Amino acid sequence: MRNLSIVIIIAFCLTFVPSRFADEGMWTFDNPPLKQWKEKYGFEPSQAWLDHIRLSTVRLSEGAGGGTGSFVSADGLVFTNQHVGAGQVAKLSKGGRDLVKEGFYARTREEELKCPDLEVNVMVSYEVVTKRVQGAVKPGASGKDAAAQRRAEMAAIEKEEAAKTGLKCEVVTLYSGGEYWLYRFKRYTDVRLVFSPEEQIAYFGGDYDNFTFPRHDLDITFFRVYENGQPAKIEHYLKWATKDVSEGELVIVPGFPGSTARLLTSAQLRYHRDVGNPLQRQVWTSRSAALKNYAKRGAEQQRQASQAIRSLENSIKRLVGQQAGLENPRIFKKKEDEDAALRKAVASKPEWRREYGDAWSQVEKAYVALPAMAKRIAFSNLNASRLGTIASNLVRYAEEVPKPNDQRYEEFRDNRLDALKRNLLSPAPVYPEMEEAILAAWLEEGKKALGDADPFIRAAIGASTPAEVAKRVAGGTKLNDQAFRKTLFEGGVAAINKSDDPLIALARKIEPIIRELRAWNEEKIQNVETSAGAKIAEARFAVYGKSVYPDANFNLRIEYGTVAGYEEDTTLVPFKTTFFGLFDRANSFNEKPPYHLPPRWKGASAKLDLSTPLNFVYSADTIGGNSGSPVINRNAEIVGVNFDSNIQKLPNRYLYVDESEGARAVGVHAAAVIEALRKIYGADKLVAEIRS
Repeated sequence: MRNLSIVIIIAFCLTFVPSRFADEGMWTFDNPPLKQWKEKYGFEPSQAWLDHIRLSTVRLSEGAGGGTGSFVSADGLVFTNQHVGAGQVAKLSKGGRDLVKEGFYARTREEELKCPDLEVNVMVSYEVVTKRVQGAVKPGASGKDAAAQRRAEMAAIEKEEAAKTGLKCEVVTLYSGGEYWLYRFKRYTDVRLVFSPEEQIAYFGGDYDNFTFPRHDLDITFFRVYENGQPAKIEHYLKWATKDVSEGELVIVPGFPGSTARLLTSAQLRYHRDVGNPLQRQVWTSRSAALKNYAKRGAEQQRQASQAIRSLENSIKRLVGQQAGLENPRIFKKKEDEDAALRKAVASKPEWRREYGDAWSQVEKAYVALPAMAKRIAFSNLNASRLGTIASNLVRYAEEVPKPNDQRYEEFRDNRLDALKRNLLSPAPVYPEMEEAILAAWLEEGKKALGDADPFIRAAIGASTPAEVAKRVAGGTKLNDQAFRKTLFEGGVAAINKSDDPLIALARKIEPIIRELRAWNEEKIQNVETSAGAKIAEARFAVYGKSVYPDANFNLRIEYGTVAGYEEDTTLVPFKTTFFGLFDRANSFNEKPPYHLPPRWKGASAKLDLSTPLNFVYSADTIGGNSGSPVINRNAEIVGVNFDSNIQKLPNRYLYVDESEGARAVGVHAAAVIEALRKIYGADKLVAEIRS
């Protein structure tokens, strides 16, 4: 029996543990892949090296979205992607100027534009708090009570640490509840735009070229963080490489990958494949269609809607690739085999079987009920509309804040209130006509999906039509006025309850329904996932130790790979493109959109060294959220900035796709940044700063 157990465990490890020969993993900084680096690349960085790149890498947060960036000067200069910063650039477009379309460069510090609601975070320290969080669960507690006890302890830790350090403190769940870590962040809330190119050169080729390679995009933007009205003094920042990265070279990519689901059980994966992903596509597609219809009204409407459309179309295309992976029998079978191998390993030892054996069946049983509720959870909200989201958050804030900190919804804990306030009171422009169009389309889609008898539809629409409701609430609300929002925010529950604002009234009316659905989801699904997930994580640790990384969750990770081209069908794809290729592609399409050049780029080929590398590919295991991640060499020097991946890589949310299958991340080459800044934009001062 003992020999059989060993065989099972070895088989599992061969199936699931990341290969030392693969550039796999989104590793936490407490558990970097040092063994893999040493064995495959002979690279042994010091702890000081790791600390330096951690403190040089930043998270950019904007409402529900965001990305990664890096400090690249001692004066707070932050390097990221144009598509990460485009939302702020759009909000800064005033007085008839479209900075997204035209581009922007502040030649002096005085010309730098203050962003309305962008926050930059740096993870300054971290420590494990697993024992404290898990130890807070009382013996014999029900699933619901255990979840409440864990949440209360997490909130207490965050509040204690914030009071002690003055930092933004977050308790982060890893391995589905197998570990809990306290992350401490320094926050910068005064962030200013320094440079952003025209969107057309940052997104050359548009959606046709998205998730493909070769690419020809200058997807870059620079911000600057300020403290006390002056550029922040930064100790840890990344130097610019003095030598171009070469094919076969090791590169490291620190960043904040958004979300993966590689540790899910087979039951969870089947739900994603059969229900969750198709439903998410329906939601995003309906929102995108509403925005596209609105954009057809005119040039200004097109400008207002363009960033949201681009973001949604990008998300939809990525989702289609991820779903294709789940629908691929070979890939799904591999995931099922991984799951089965771990369960067999657990079953091979009585103590493991007693401790962990029922976890999978608990998840499977919980997920039986989810499909019937999924549409209600997806459509019972006003989240498609910015003003609708603001209204719901104001109503929810008024109800949550009077509660003890440890009994509130997570997003209303004390450590998150500053960010919430910034978003609610953002001076970013609001477009009432667009809000009305979006809300009308969202309610119409919800009515089709849920039916007239649904509680949310009855409460939100009643005997009216979706268009009538949208016109009444979006046309009559004062929430587009920042001062009015501030009055409600500061007035608390009394101000919210007595407000006759039509959108606030609608948010009040539907809030009990949203809370009921959230409570169901937390009790029936999330609490089970956490308790069972913790058991499954402990089973993994018991079987093969901590040789597997946790799923990504928009917290700091470190990835790695090599710069390398690849085979595709019957041809070879080079590891880089050049400015030659940009102008050739534009000419080959006679500059028909989306292959046209911005005005300052037309005829600019004579100014440039056309052999300069523009984009390049590498095998690092990145995903959405890594946009803007610095691509660095062994010396912690910037050789590029991550901005995309190719289509072969899209299933990697659920399963690592090996580099041998052509999966690649795509970056802007550091040399292209310098060449374009100097010779196209005349930004010599900016070049001098990043090269200093």
